[in-house]
Amino acid sequence: MPGGMSVVVTGGSGKAGSAVIRDLLAHGYRVMNVDRTPPAEPLCHFMLADLNDLGQAMECLRRAAGTLDRRRDPIGEAEAVMHLAGIPAAGLATDAVTFQNNLMTTFNLFTAATQFGLKRVVWASSETTYGLPLTRNPPRVAPVTEDHPLLPESTYALAKTLCERMAEEMHRWNPGTRFVALRISNILEEADYALIPGYQADAALRRWNLWSWVDARDVAQACRLSLEADVPGCDAFTIAAADTIMEAPNAALLAAQFPGVPLTPGTGPHETLLSIAKARRVLGYAPRHTWRREGGLAC
Repeated sequence: MPGGMSVVVTGGSGKAGSAVIRDLLAHGYRVMNVDRTPPAEPLCHFMLADLNDLGQAMECLRRAAGTLDRRRDPIGEAEAVMHLAGIPAAGLATDAVTFQNNLMTTFNLFTAATQFGLKRVVWASSETTYGLPLTRNPPRVAPVTEDHPLLPESTYALAKTLCERMAEEMHRWNPGTRFVALRISNILEEADYALIPGYQADAALRRWNLWSWVDARDVAQACRLSLEADVPGCDAFTIAAADTIMEAPNAALLAAQFPGVPLTPGTGPHETLLSIAKARRVLGYAPRHTWRREGGLAC
């Protein structure tokens, strides 16, 4: 899907969403932001909507699909939706609210996208589906790949896991719509790099996700590439930085926090332990940002 096409971004007022919109606009896409909260910085046309309501989800994509008056339609015919809306982590709301919101908003967007025949749905799944915070089930091997069993340990992760299954079934019902799930790691903005020195003295502080992280700008890259790559009907990819968030090498981290978990031969001393090899191979994903260089400059 080349630049110049129109994309609806849900949750475009958030940390990841605003970075995604900037990246899409820089690459020639036309974008509409759908969110319950107006953006701090207006980057594109904004539509206020609550995606817990199927009717509102349908109206947002109907407007973007160009079936309303084109004079009121700022982006033209949309071919894709990027679904980033939702409660972004466990513990920010009650379990029932988190589960209902994240499951139903995704169901409504998937339903609307297939009803209008959009070609692609890219959406935010989560690293938590692998069993984070890894207290009950340590990883079988590191780095963790997409073949690792999904072992949700929170209501938040359970909703994400069920949404991945929902995508598989909705694609089966509607083969013309492709679904790309991005299992996104802990997102940091450049200003958050100042927090990283505080993690170094105690490896246990970040063991919960195998010391993984990702820059918001690299999330944006992955989202755009997920629109453009020749991805089969329904697939999932881990999206993380190329490196861990720690100065200590991987072998020492695993020995201290996950003794007995094997480290795959050939893994670099600071290479991410949530593998991005599949995203590199299929999407062409190449994270550019690292805290190891001042200001998160290109690796």
